[in-house]
Amino acid sequence: MTPDPPKKVPVLLLKTKSTPTDAYEDLFSKPRDGFDFEPAFVPVLQHRFKDDGMQQFEKLLREQQISKNANGTYGGLIFTSQRAVEAFAKLVEGSRGDENWPHLQDVPIYSVGPATTRALKAIPQVPPLQIFGEHTGNGDALAQFILDHYGKWYSDRPTKPRLLFLVGEQRRDVIPKTLTDESLPDDRRIGVTEIVMYGTGVMDSFTQDFSEVLDRTADRQTRWVVVFSPTGCDSMLKGLDLLGEETGKVAKGSKGGIDKKQATYIATIGPTTQNYLTRTFDYEPDVCAEKPSPEGVWQGITEFMAKGLV
Repeated sequence: MTPDPPKKVPVLLLKTKSTPTDAYEDLFSKPRDGFDFEPAFVPVLQHRFKDDGMQQFEKLLREQQISKNANGTYGGLIFTSQRAVEAFAKLVEGSRGDENWPHLQDVPIYSVGPATTRALKAIPQVPPLQIFGEHTGNGDALAQFILDHYGKWYSDRPTKPRLLFLVGEQRRDVIPKTLTDESLPDDRRIGVTEIVMYGTGVMDSFTQDFSEVLDRTADRQTRWVVVFSPTGCDSMLKGLDLLGEETGKVAKGSKGGIDKKQATYIATIGPTTQNYLTRTFDYEPDVCAEKPSPEGVWQGITEFMAKGLV
């Protein structure tokens, strides 16, 4: 009798599946280097565009206040999330055929990583947007890059024009703090204005959706949960039955699973989410991706498994 082939290792990706293709699905759905995973998407975040932020940004665009010209209010844009790019794309889409719509081809557009950069490049723009910073991968590195790059871009101005940073309700302040640091020389310091373009919350359906996918994978000896944001971490830990009712913390040594024969391991997209889990819930995730990318997550998980830690 031929033995059953080993079952694939489920990888529960707590994110909305990107369209038309998702790089995480492409990578984790194909056997590679002796690892065979089964990706599943569980959307966590619910985003809503902010009308006041959208209107404020649209007004700046229409009045051409984002420009390389000396009379412009802002000399460039910063994007660190795909949702902010989506808000920008929505404004561009709604203004097709408007001859007065500014093209922004003369100002630098700063993007924190490959996913955000891909989204920006998909926006129809002739001439195309000039996008920089894809290689940085996080806000700290992007801020340092901007200090040098933006300084050269406006090297003829002793006082650099302000940058416009399109953000969500929940964000880190590392970029504004770094660029406006009072210890910087006056000709290097860069002012930053933030506009909140969207709000973020946990989807009403997440608890049930997560419970259903946990039930479907309950027969697997090992499974992974990949967390992309602090939002929804408490619901995720509750779904794994890890949070103490009285303490709201995770007991040391706890692992999600139906019994001792099964374990659920947690990987985070980067240090922000890792630190949030540790600080808020006393939970140290098993893996923190060195690079916030599909390849970075795959590498972190497979290296962990190769060490025999699973």
